Amino acid sequence: MNKLSNIKISIVEDDALILKSLQQVLNNAEGFHVTGTFFSAEAALEILKNHCPDVLLLDIDLPGISGIEAIPKLKKIQPELNIVMLTVHEESDLVFSALRNGAVGYLVKGSSSKFLLQGIRDVFDGGAPMSPSIARQVIASFTPQTEHHLSSRELEVLEKLSNGTNNRQIAEDLYVSTNTIKAHIKNIYKKLHVNSRAEAVSKAIKKGWI
Repeated sequence: MNKLSNIKISIVEDDALILKSLQQVLNNAEGFHVTGTFFSAEAALEILKNHCPDVLLLDIDLPGISGIEAIPKLKKIQPELNIVMLTVHEESDLVFSALRNGAVGYLVKGSSSKFLLQGIRDVFDGGAPMSPSIARQVIASFTPQTEHHLSSRELEVLEKLSNGTNNRQIAEDLYVSTNTIKAHIKNIYKKLHVNSRAEAVSKAIKKGWI
């Protein structure tokens, strides 16, 4: 039997509708079989002590410990586990935290079913699947940086700041928490060597970044 007909997949996802959709896509595709689904990393850790799938799809935003925090814990109990992040987040700090912690792939939710299936095949065969936007970030990390070193998301936040948008509204527009926006602003100040929004916006406008 071809090994591709036996790719066993577990999924950690706290959104029931997304989880059901993923399960249907994978189980209806030839060569894929979902062997476990979990709403939290803690639940996955308990079961995976005695069961190791070929590939684990792992969300970042989970109740309890986050997907990124769970990676080293999962790798400790199953060192050979192939962990692929499947998330809405594209922020560079989260991408690199996941990869540093041991994830072997990073896919963005909303990718086509065909792309997801190919990504799982790739990691099963020893590859490191990444959505195009994530791959660009990884490649950029090995190339000379621009003067500001700002990520695409930080530039997006900075542009909204220039329009006078407050933290809460920016968070709603970008579908993240206000704490995430505060963290982005802190990083922007640090990278631009400024201490206020006005200074950050002024410098960005002068440089033509926004």
